[in-house]
Amino acid sequence: MELLSERSSRVVSYAKLHRASVRRAEGRFLVEGANSVTAALDAGHAQTVLVRDDENGRHRTVVDAAIAEGVPVVGLTARAAQKLSETETPPGVFAICGLLDIPLDDILATSPRLVAVAVEPREPGNVGTLVRCADAMGADAMILLGDSVDPHNGKSVRSSAGSVFHLPIARERSVDDGLAAIRRAGITVLATAADGELALDDADDTLAGRCAWLFGNEAHGLDADVRRSADHRVSIPIRGRAESLNLAAAAAICLYATARVHASAGR
Repeated sequence: MELLSERSSRVVSYAKLHRASVRRAEGRFLVEGANSVTAALDAGHAQTVLVRDDENGRHRTVVDAAIAEGVPVVGLTARAAQKLSETETPPGVFAICGLLDIPLDDILATSPRLVAVAVEPREPGNVGTLVRCADAMGADAMILLGDSVDPHNGKSVRSSAGSVFHLPIARERSVDDGLAAIRRAGITVLATAADGELALDDADDTLAGRCAWLFGNEAHGLDADVRRSADHRVSIPIRGRAESLNLAAAAAICLYATARVHASAGR
């Protein structure tokens, strides 16, 4: 097996994929860790698998899966693995993958029933968590609107626990254009709001249709104009003493409630 050192031009090139501008220019990104690499292989997105030479045995299952899929496997020295890793303890296995996001119109053309929409998310970990949550709740797609963090960011991918390879993802720079496209597709737009006119407990009739849930970023939530533009503003009943819910908790509750209604209706 070919062995690359930290001075290898290929390792230097791969390390540059930590930058969003380089990912866009080259149309590929780097993932690390056995879970993410396995998900990339299962989804057919892995182009090359890289494994630390002295940990080849520990990652034998991943290496065998790559070989079975005809994906090239390349060895790394310990220092090369350290150069590629964004974590304190390098996991020892990586994959180079093609970018995952697809045009918004392509997603809407599939007539999705449940869509998670992140509006101007800035924290990579939050995006990954939302993707993971949407995947777990059976959402059909994830849409990122506005000035969004790159879902191919290493922290986003790790936080998604492989779900970034399971769920179609679209990015649209214009929030207004993105919301208009969703509405034209016949999807009801829902936003969470503490003073929403519709309580989640009473929203089953609304949730039974095709829905897109809007989620803002942790720091500022949804812009007031975006919230007002939604077809419904939905409040999540809080029965304890907590003042509010964080983004991940609110998203999980809203997506689960919608998935439950869809399942009970046999959709």
